Amino acid sequence: MGIVIETLIEGRIYGQLFGMVMIVIMMYAERSTPEKIPLWTFAFLAFPILGTIAYLMIGQTFYAEHTFRVKGLSDETVADAQKIDRFLMESEVNSLDESTLTVIRAIKNLGGSIYTNNNDITLYTDGNEFFDRMFEDIRNAKSFIHLEYFILRNDDLGNNLMDLLTEKAEEGVEVRLVIDYLGFQKELLEPIHDFKEAGGEFTTFHRVGTLLFSPKKNNRNHRKLTIIDGDISYCGGFNIGDEYLGKGEFGYWRDSGVRIQGGGSIPINMRFLMDWNYANRKSDKPIDIETMMPLSVFEYYGDERMQLISGGPDVAWRNPVKLQYLEMFRAARRRIWIHTPYLIPNDSLVDELTLAAASGVDVRIIIPDRPDHFFVYWNNLFSANRLMESGVRVYHYHNGFVHSKTIVVDDMLCSVGSANMDDRSLVHNFETNVMIYSEKIAQQMSDAFEKDLEHCTEYSCAEYAKRTWTMKLRISVSKLFKSLS
Repeated sequence: MGIVIETLIEGRIYGQLFGMVMIVIMMYAERSTPEKIPLWTFAFLAFPILGTIAYLMIGQTFYAEHTFRVKGLSDETVADAQKIDRFLMESEVNSLDESTLTVIRAIKNLGGSIYTNNNDITLYTDGNEFFDRMFEDIRNAKSFIHLEYFILRNDDLGNNLMDLLTEKAEEGVEVRLVIDYLGFQKELLEPIHDFKEAGGEFTTFHRVGTLLFSPKKNNRNHRKLTIIDGDISYCGGFNIGDEYLGKGEFGYWRDSGVRIQGGGSIPINMRFLMDWNYANRKSDKPIDIETMMPLSVFEYYGDERMQLISGGPDVAWRNPVKLQYLEMFRAARRRIWIHTPYLIPNDSLVDELTLAAASGVDVRIIIPDRPDHFFVYWNNLFSANRLMESGVRVYHYHNGFVHSKTIVVDDMLCSVGSANMDDRSLVHNFETNVMIYSEKIAQQMSDAFEKDLEHCTEYSCAEYAKRTWTMKLRISVSKLFKSLS
């Protein structure tokens, strides 16, 4: 009996030593995501072996920058893009105020795309209108159609899209479709087979083996992009499924997306092609990105100005999307109005919003009044209270589910895209936002925000203080997993 006890004690000591070694390794490897350290420290100390396996399978991010880096553009192309950037931004000196130009330069230097000022941009806040217009553009496609989405449902909208894409492939249009593996329903295998038989190309962003044996399972391609013939593109929060038309369990679905016609479609297509080449990196026919750019950034389509901002685990240490949000908040002088379904900002975002509110900026945030993910909902409440204590106003949306990811700052700066305000979007996932510099779009987004407020109730610290013991328990447990939610 004594030998057994000694063996157990010895094993426990070795386990704790192993756990401490893993803690040191993690603290070095996860310097860009320190908020993950408390959770995994507990796991290593309590369950050294199981905790290490779990960390290597779903938690660690140190592999990402090397694994996801794809040489998609030649050095000459990058140099040419920089020349275009400098020319277009210099031409705007007399057209834009210095504060807006400062944001444009910052976004570019933080990893944003080339700046374009020849776009016609349409904002959509309803899925039916968004998809009606997108399907119309797809029907009129002449050269190629590229789609990249997180979710493709086996329902009316998903099947109608597959039928249309198959029809266009049969016409000889080049059609490429990439879906995140976790968002692809196996019931669509037959429509996908018909699509490929017609000449369409399809891939998932990751494979089954990747999800089973690699930490990449935690890195989802959350982007939502469509590009048609190189000069028309779509970006926003809408996935492909009936719930985005308001036909799901949540009822009305409040989301946002933009249709872009003009030079801004070039970086969106470049983003798709780089992701496509990554997903097909073992293919014997990768796409030559530089041959898929038929549009000149100098051709006139409209007067709207924009940049594209993409982030992901390959750049988690200085994610351009997080820095975009920080720069927008820093630039605010009168208002910051935000839609987000997942309000779990890290300390830097909380600090910037706190400073803005303290300086008199009208900071308001609309979030859902119901959960679609357990941990996220309760973290929303905790984060909302933390911000409300600093003067930020938070509203619960009651007219269905708000999935929109938008920010409007003052009368010019707008963001529409796929990135939520949480670590899932700003550390783990691949995301893309459109940064728009437009008084027209800013006014439309502000009008939509004020209309949504008619279906909201303002949350308060007093209401948060009345939470029951079960709510307190749920919030406490959820906080442990906020970096993984």
